[in-house]
Formats: sequence, C-alpha cells, structure tokens
Amino acid sequence: MRETLLRAGLTLVTLLAVPGLVLSQAGQQKGTLHVSGQPGQVPVLQLNGRSYVDIEALARLTNGSLHFNGDQITLTLPASAGSTPTTATPASPAATPGFSKEFMKAGIEEMTVIREWRSALVSAVQNGFPLKDDIVASFQGQATANLRLTSVAASTDSDRNAYPLISNVFDNMQKLSNKVLAARKNMNYISADSLKNDPLFQQILNCTRSLASMASSGQFQDDGSCH
Repeated sequence: MRETLLRAGLTLVTLLAVPGLVLSQAGQQKGTLHVSGQPGQVPVLQLNGRSYVDIEALARLTNGSLHFNGDQITLTLPASAGSTPTTATPASPAATPGFSKEFMKAGIEEMTVIREWRSALVSAVQNGFPLKDDIVASFQGQATANLRLTSVAASTDSDRNAYPLISNVFDNMQKLSNKVLAARKNMNYISADSLKNDPLFQQILNCTRSLASMASSGQFQDDGSCH
C-alpha cells in the first residue's frame, strides 16, 4: 500500500537530508522548494513544524532517479558539474636530452673532413709538398656543406649548444689553411714542426678532442677548448 502511494507521488519526504536545497515559505501551510542550479520549483507542505515534499516531483526537478526496494526508497541525484572529473592536460614533452642521432651523424662527418683537411696541411708542411689551391678548396667546400647539414640537423638543446663549437673549429681550420697557403705563395719558409707551436693549430686540436669526448658521452659539456 505504501509503495503504491509512493509511486503515485503522494508520499512526502523530509528535506533535511537533501543538501543544496533552499526553501522559501509562502504562508504557514504551503511553500515552494527551489533547487540551486535547477529551473522550476516543487510545492512544499508544512505540517507540525516540518516541511515535506513530493519525492517524485523532487526527482524530476533535479533530474534524479528513484529506486524502490520494499519499504526503502533511494533518490539518486546527478553528479554536479563541479564534481565531474576533469581530464588532465597532458604535460609538455620534456626537452630531449643529449645529442640527436641526426646531429651526431652530421657532426661526425664534418669533423672527419676537418681532420683530413688538417692532416693534408700537416703532411704538406712536414714533407715540403706543394699545397695546391684546388685541394684546399675541395676540403673547404665539403666542410662548408657538412657544416650546413649539421646546423639543419640540430634539434635538441645539446645539438644547438654544440653547433657553435663545431662552427668555431671550421672557422679556425679555414684561418690556418689560409695562413699556410699565404706563406707558400710568398715563398716564406715554414719549418716542419712549426704547426706544433702554432696557437691556432693547438686550439683546433684541443677543440677536436673536446668534441670527440662529447660525442662519446652523448652529452654537451663545454670545457672552453673551442672558444
């Protein structure tokens, strides 16, 4: 009998256990119930100092649902917008550590050409061989092209930090090459061991060793040798 009355919407339930409800009275016996955030209202009956409301009307107003189990009634209210889990914004990818594969490949090719260029200068000076412009131009052209590829391949912080050092080696190698060519053209004597004591030559060697150490570790570590 009681369940039938509940389904018919005639049973009234106290509002004390329903949070977020605002009651505005209109007289002593009747009133209206307004639910914050919901349009419309539900009639309220005041009896013996207590307020009662039709639970089916309340469920409709709040877009809730009722479940009957014997003499027990369960009112389920929809989750509020504030309690809805929010999707976490994906964190920005961390900066890629170390050298990229492409930069390593391009950098090694650049340093290989510079090493061959340096060896050609050393051999010409130590053995008194003629150093032709076209030979130097060939090394210079290949090193210039490889340096450009190294710049394009730079994608990580380590790549971008190491590129200026490789560029410095190229610039110093070019200066040393021009210095030796100018001396030969002016018929100036160059001793066999003169390059060993040349500050520019020593700087190139020290920077080359520093870059080789970085390549082995895969991490940028500037020891000042290339500046």
